[in-house]
Amino acid sequence: MMKPFSHFLLPCSFAILLSACGGSNTDDVRQWMDQTRAQSRALVKPLSEPKKFSPYIYDAKGREDPYSPNKLAIALAKAGKGSGIQPNFDRRSEPLESYPLDMLSMVGTLSKPGMRYALIQVDKTIYQVKVGNYIGKNIGLVTNITDTEVHLKETVQDAAGEWVEREAKLELQEMQK
Repeated sequence: MMKPFSHFLLPCSFAILLSACGGSNTDDVRQWMDQTRAQSRALVKPLSEPKKFSPYIYDAKGREDPYSPNKLAIALAKAGKGSGIQPNFDRRSEPLESYPLDMLSMVGTLSKPGMRYALIQVDKTIYQVKVGNYIGKNIGLVTNITDTEVHLKETVQDAAGEWVEREAKLELQEMQK
């Protein structure tokens, strides 16, 4: 017997809820929106007049071609007059030239009559280096070996592309126990 009452109650509750949602007075909201629209106007500045374009006419008559072989030869001659330093790329590269200086460690020296060698370690391998050998990626020529240092003269290119020499050194590394 309860069943017919629940079928009647459910549709009635939906009807009451729907009647509460509709028919509200929104005139005051519409009036406020109209006032706000009337008061706020977008200010757009007028566009300035475009600049006059005057085409440039290039006349190459009587001028030298910028890509001519003569001009290129002059530029190459000026570049070659720089410092005069040129590394020898025709020589055979030495094993320690494939490592940067920060990977090389001086671990000692050896002396023979009239000859001193530096012991350079890289990747658990020790090499003997004498004056005149090359080490490091920057064409580092060994110029002097002391008990605590290996002095180098590196040949590198500067920002202008000219070869310059700079001094560098490897110092004896203390053994860690």
